[in-house]
Amino acid sequence: MKFREQKIGGVWLIEAEPLADDRGAFRRHFCHQEFKQRGIESQILQTNISENYRKYTLRGFHYQVKPHEESKTLSCIRGAIYNIVVDLRPGSSTFLQWIPFELKADDELSLHVPAGCANAYLTLEDSTTILYYMSEAYSAGAYRGFRYNDPLFGFQWPAEPAVISEKDRSYPDFDTLNLQA
Repeated sequence: MKFREQKIGGVWLIEAEPLADDRGAFRRHFCHQEFKQRGIESQILQTNISENYRKYTLRGFHYQVKPHEESKTLSCIRGAIYNIVVDLRPGSSTFLQWIPFELKADDELSLHVPAGCANAYLTLEDSTTILYYMSEAYSAGAYRGFRYNDPLFGFQWPAEPAVISEKDRSYPDFDTLNLQA
């Protein structure tokens, strides 16, 4: 596995190194030891699969606050997504900065999002599936979100969402008060 740290500390793009022969290919998707060597949260308490039927489906921005902050490692295993990570850690030198990523099933990349960052994605193809490894279980009382088009951030999405839940559409603008339990 090749790990490339991004401009927001703790955010990593992880590239698989597949072994291929006449049977097909084999690749590691997760390795506790390699994550740990880089200081990446490697505890997995929950795994989620997000199946998205239509192109331009938007999910996010989502995060959990202390004591249930979660890191997540996500991979696009079918289709493609445009993913944005926002640093919500007040002590971070990149607080409130965001970075975009495009992940495709055939690029064999994973994205690690550290605890204290929010995440959202827009599908770029029909029938897109995302696999997540989460360091913390879902906690309704710690779950937070803000709108995908919050003017504070000036997000640049490749297209307007065609499908978005009422919950994600009606989140308020980001407020630092939402970082508290």
